[in-house]
Parts: sequence; structure tokens; C-alpha cells
Amino acid sequence: MDEAYNYLMNDLKIKYGDSVVVAVSGGPDSMVLLNLLIKVKNALDIEVVCAHVNHNTGRPGQSEEQQFVGKYCRNHGIVFETMTIEDYGDDNFHSEAHTKRYNYFSKLVKQYNAKYLFTAHHGDDLMETILMRIVRGSTLRGYSGFSKVVDKGSYKIVRPLIHMTKKEIEDYAKKNKIPYAVDSSNLKDVYTRNRFRKYILPEFKKEDPKVHNKFYKFSKTLLEYNSYIDKEVSKKIKTIYVNNVLNIEKFLKEEKIIQMKIIYNILEYIYQDDLMLITDRHAEIVYDAICSNKPNIKIHLPNNVQAIKAYNTLVIAPLDQKHDEYEIEIIEFVNLPNGKNIEVVKQSKQTDNYICRLSKDDVKFPLHVRSRKDGDKMSVKGMLGSKKINDIFIDNKISIDERDMWPVVVDSDEKIVWLPGLKKSKFDKTKDEKYDIILRYY
Repeated sequence: MDEAYNYLMNDLKIKYGDSVVVAVSGGPDSMVLLNLLIKVKNALDIEVVCAHVNHNTGRPGQSEEQQFVGKYCRNHGIVFETMTIEDYGDDNFHSEAHTKRYNYFSKLVKQYNAKYLFTAHHGDDLMETILMRIVRGSTLRGYSGFSKVVDKGSYKIVRPLIHMTKKEIEDYAKKNKIPYAVDSSNLKDVYTRNRFRKYILPEFKKEDPKVHNKFYKFSKTLLEYNSYIDKEVSKKIKTIYVNNVLNIEKFLKEEKIIQMKIIYNILEYIYQDDLMLITDRHAEIVYDAICSNKPNIKIHLPNNVQAIKAYNTLVIAPLDQKHDEYEIEIIEFVNLPNGKNIEVVKQSKQTDNYICRLSKDDVKFPLHVRSRKDGDKMSVKGMLGSKKINDIFIDNKISIDERDMWPVVVDSDEKIVWLPGLKKSKFDKTKDEKYDIILRYY
């Protein structure tokens, strides 16, 4: 902990009268960080602003944690700021919570004219992030996890505990009698990060108790290589990607490593702190669209972002309207405008409405997924005749907003073969019948 304290006192050049913001959940990591900043406050007479977010997810104890952190701050002369997330949309919960949290922190940084935003991410967090991104795929910068310092222009995000393990932090908290709350959701295996934390990291630490430092070095190395390649790409991108429009003719003249880095750079700029939503598969889909002989292609990416190819140009940008019509060919994987996915899978034990098995004997390939159209009807499995898609929405109490974005899977003859998550058509096959493709909606 001396290393972290010395870093705060000396390396950051914090001086008398400065203001800093620290994100505090109430857990051991953030409470130890807050305790360190209180020591800095006592030494340099700086203003420390504690920022606490109540995620309001229904987990027991969140209001008590809010009160606990507030009381601790009042007892130590710390400015306490808090907010409660009142509602969530239909997007990825973790991504939405992350965005709202950091928007709030940024607002406080501006309000208090702070130089730094401190977060309590530590060495184990870095290991978990890197491993998860390796497993699911990411960009070169994404594989690096996160940086110790991120320059946001008007302020910097700093993670002073990045060289410490979770156990070292907890031991320090106990030795120095620093109170903290325990988040029960951190123990549930339903969350990917928790599974990595409980089962994967301990195996690495058996090989080397200080393995987190190797991961930090790995992260720094990737960032250095990424920075070098970025410099090379920046020289070329000025003529290839102008006013947010990609010139496909010029793009195709470059080596593939430069081409892919240009795509990654565009995606990284658009998603920024939401990079967890982007995998290498998304970059490959964009690349395939650019190289395709088809003159016009529209691709939907996470968080309501779309890539539109029109002859010799490609534009990647957020959708202007929420209820935008779409149609996408199903190849291997489609990220839908409603935030969900349709994926071609090799096998599945599922038999519910989130899985569909189809045969080329009955439907014409390739398949497409699109938004609903007026007059859409489907021959529902187990029913005589056909039923209006709108009536299926009404029966299932699907809101009007959701209906406009709900995926409708059709074949090349425009026959509706599946309404993912709601109804299967008469073309759906059982596990024992002959089929050529399995689609999963999730």
C-alpha cells in the first residue's frame, strides 16, 4: 500500500487546494482507496469528493451501502455526492450502468473542477478483464484491459491500486480496521466475471502469486504496440476516413493489418468506454461488408450503431431514429437493433421459442432478419392457417416500441419462418427431424 500512497503523494503532483473525485461503492477496494485519499487530504489539504452510485437493481443492501458510505464521509470531513439510477432501458445492463455511472462521475469532475477521477480497480480486476476479452474476442486495445491512467483531456482517470491484489487490499482493510460492505452479487456464478474470479484466477496464482504484475506488463506492452500502430494508421486514415466517411477504394489498397486497425480505431472512437460490447467478430463483419461485391449493405452493431455501405463509401454511426427499418442477411452472427443476437449454432438441446431448426427442403436460403412490415403473417407451428404478426405481438403483450424493433426471420421468398422468442412457424423442425441450420436468439 506504500507504493500506492507514494504514487498519490509524489507522482501525480497533487498540490495544496486541488480537488479530486473518487468513485466509492462501499466495498473493500474503494474504501481502502478512499482511506488513502483521506491521508493525502490530511497531508496536502486537498478537497476529496466521494461519488457513490446506487445501481438500484433490487439487490438487498444497496440503500444501506449508500447510507454507510455517506456516514463514513461525514465522519471524515469528505464531500459526499450520490445518485440513484432510477430506470434502465432494454440494452445490456452492465453497459448501461457503466455509461450512467461514468457520466455522473464526469459531471462531478466538472462541477468541482477536479484534476483526477480515482477508481479502485486493482490487479485482479485487470487480469479478469484481459482474460474475459481474450475469450470473447476484442480489439488490440481491448485485449490490454485498462490503463493505470487515462487522459480524458480536462481530467485524468487514475487507478492507483492496479499493482495490488484483491487479497492484499482486504488484508490492509482488516489490519487498519477500515469498514466496508460486501456485495452479495459478487458471489454469484451467473456473472462471467465472478466465474473468472472464483475459478480461473486462483489457478494462475498457484503458478505465480505475483502473476497480476505479469498481466500489467502484458497490458502495457499491448498498449505500447497499439500506440505505435496507431501512429502509422493516423498517417493513412486522414485520406481514407474523411468526415466520418470511409473511402473503400483507398481502404482496399492497404495491407490487411492496417485495414483492420482502421476499422478498430473507428469502432474504438465510437464506443470508447463501452469497448466491452465490441469483439473481433464485429470488426470482421464490417471488413467482410467492405470487401463484399454487394454495393449496398447495412449492418447493425451493439448499442444501436449501424454500418452502412453505399457503393464506394462506408459510414459507421449511431442510428438517427430508434425505430429504423432494417434487413440483414443471416450468415453466422447478427447483432440486432434491439440489443439481442441471432447466431447460427452447430447444436443445441433447446426446444423453446429461442431456438429454430430449418431445412432447405422447406425454405429458400439465404435467410434474412428484418423489422416487421404491414400485413406480415406467419403460419404458426401447430395451428391451421396463418396469423398476423401484429396479433402475436398483442397476445404476448409486446409494447408498440418493442414491436418496431422485434426481429422477423424470413427466407429469400419472404416467407416468415420464425418470430424469435415468441413463435415458431410450421417450418420449424424437431431435434429428430432433418434440418440444415439451427438459429439461436439471445
